[in-house]
Amino acid sequence: MPSPASPVVAGWELALRLREQRERKKIEVSAITSALGFTRNYWSAVENERKILSEENLVAALDLLEFDEDERPELLDLRLAAKERGWWTQYGTLLDGDLQRLIGLEAGAERIRYYESLLIPGMLQTEEYTRGIMEPDGTIRPVDVDQRVEVRVRRQERLTGEAPLRVVAVMSEAALRQQIGGPAVLRRQLEHLVRSIEGNRAGLEVRIIPFTAKACGLFGAATIHLLDFPGDRLPTVMFQETVTTRDITFDAVRVAEISNTYESALERTLSPQKSLEKIQQCIEELD
Repeated sequence: MPSPASPVVAGWELALRLREQRERKKIEVSAITSALGFTRNYWSAVENERKILSEENLVAALDLLEFDEDERPELLDLRLAAKERGWWTQYGTLLDGDLQRLIGLEAGAERIRYYESLLIPGMLQTEEYTRGIMEPDGTIRPVDVDQRVEVRVRRQERLTGEAPLRVVAVMSEAALRQQIGGPAVLRRQLEHLVRSIEGNRAGLEVRIIPFTAKACGLFGAATIHLLDFPGDRLPTVMFQETVTTRDITFDAVRVAEISNTYESALERTLSPQKSLEKIQQCIEELD
């Protein structure tokens, strides 16, 4: 089943297919700008998702780029989808461009593979656990905390409903023991995690790297998301975040390196069942 439409993913796919077709047909940018009356900067903006062509101009570009007839309806549909506004744009004063782009990519992803060293992944957090992370940060105003929690809850809607997101979450045992918000908050968070696993075994796989693991290629990383998309047209995208940096990369070499490291790390985790038992053990120890 295809993932829900996302304006961000639609715009990305449209720009990517236009650029790839131009390169495949060995058509120079100057030929396009001359034929369609665009400046080089304008066409660059089209290929880099900063501009969406009008329907008339897109049809003309499809002719010039020699797209097959059966592809054209898809591309015109992508244009319409790209012009929609995702719900996350309502929070434009709260979320910077990278975060809005990340949420837009999440909205159209088929699967996300997460790694967290010290925290439960955001898609699996309870509201009070999320507040426990944000409220001690003196740089976030209380009203912004409320809105950020609201955004987090909206993002979690991808886990249910039509075409639910598939999730693989790898985390260190430390994430199960760090008492964000205090012992009671952590206990309820871990109980929520258990319910989420037991209620969605087909779509949610949680794997714990135990303290007894002697090595792991992901040690030293903070937060990693690897987003996979339906079909074979769109490549995997990587999101990385530390305390001071945030980065979305489409670079195939970097993404492949981290993907390989992630798959290697999976071999050092507990099995899904043993991971569930480890979470339950941590709950018991909080009693």
